[in-house]
Amino acid sequence: MPSKTPIETTLPGALLADVPPGHAAIAERMRTIVKDAVPEAIERVRPGWRLIGYDLPRRRGTTFFAWIWPQPEHVHLGFPLGIAMNNPEGVLEGAGITKQARWLTYDSVADIDEAVVRRLIDEAARIAGMSHEERHAVLVDRELGG
Repeated sequence: MPSKTPIETTLPGALLADVPPGHAAIAERMRTIVKDAVPEAIERVRPGWRLIGYDLPRRRGTTFFAWIWPQPEHVHLGFPLGIAMNNPEGVLEGAGITKQARWLTYDSVADIDEAVVRRLIDEAARIAGMSHEERHAVLVDRELGG
């Protein structure tokens, strides 16, 4: 039976039209980096959250693995499973604020280190591709110092 939930058709440009131009430029740069890093990612505006979300296709369904959240004061590039991600640069924010999500925050396009962002997007997609048990093993291994 088809889903009764309507498919969201809001385009990212419509969401970004209400954002300050500098922040829209950050979001557009992030969109390009995400699409280049994970071409199979499904981009979808989540109007209720006012963000652009990215899902990774799986054998059954999809896994939400990244978001771009433009806000009046800055733009976040976030990862819902960020707690399991490798973060050798120590740039991910959110520890002590959320249980699992981690993010980067930008005020200007010039602040974007594309190599770091690309590596984190690749890492987010890798983690999203894991089973729940595999992600749990990553966290246990990290806690044990492995």
